[in-house]
Amino acid sequence: MRWGTVMVASGCGGTGRELAPYADLDGLDLVTRSITLDPRAGGPTPRIAETPSGLVHAVGHQNPGLEHFLATELPWLVRAGVRVHVSVVGATIGEYAELARRLSRAPGVAGLEVNLGAPDQAGEGLFEVREPYHAASVVAAVRREFPADRPVLAKLRPDLSRAVEGARAVHDAGASGVVLGDAVPAAMPDGRPGGLTGPAITPVALRCVHEVTSALPDVEVVGGGGVDGPRTARAFLAAGAVGVQVGTALLHDPTTVARIRAALTDDHVDDTAGDTADDREDHR
Repeated sequence: MRWGTVMVASGCGGTGRELAPYADLDGLDLVTRSITLDPRAGGPTPRIAETPSGLVHAVGHQNPGLEHFLATELPWLVRAGVRVHVSVVGATIGEYAELARRLSRAPGVAGLEVNLGAPDQAGEGLFEVREPYHAASVVAAVRREFPADRPVLAKLRPDLSRAVEGARAVHDAGASGVVLGDAVPAAMPDGRPGGLTGPAITPVALRCVHEVTSALPDVEVVGGGGVDGPRTARAFLAAGAVGVQVGTALLHDPTTVARIRAALTDDHVDDTAGDTADDREDHR
């Protein structure tokens, strides 16, 4: 992965069509919403609740299933020039492997992101990753079914106590890189399990990136969690990440990815170049 890559985080760019008015899609690295073999209706509404410095969500991995994705969403993204990284999630290791096998034959799939960090996987009927060896087993199964010349990223929860161990396990199992910055377990206002994302988790995610890149310098890490402008993106890169993912910020400002990509094209710019007025205010 090239240094300074800016990716749209899973589920935050819709089907891609929604971002078209706000960013040049040609060459954009977009991670799709997590795709399962069969359609999922998702969780009950309301699914998103705003919190100080972030939001809590309980979407329940709503998606149209693999067949619909291959027939409608993927072809549109490919025609638009998007570098498509398909996020996959399953109830069993076998489902992960089947998704990888079928996506390996789909034209235009640049890579896979294996979702291993959902805050409430067991409660959603998905494969529960309790230990690093569970994550490694999934990655190994996916890697066997997906071409070796295309990347398989393992997305892990920013759990400081297990970040290095988890990253080592999935790297040894064949992951091309690690994404650190999935949601932190939280609760919706009515008590339902959910995941906390946004700037509220940035300090934790940054620490995880630093710990992993320091302990495992050969592992490529993509950082995420509250990346809302060039300044935050540069903080993750300074911590050792090779790239960043932008998620929650797009719900507030869908131009965020375009702004960050433009700012990072010149690594000689000063710390505030490309920031909005609000970003620059944060420095004062």
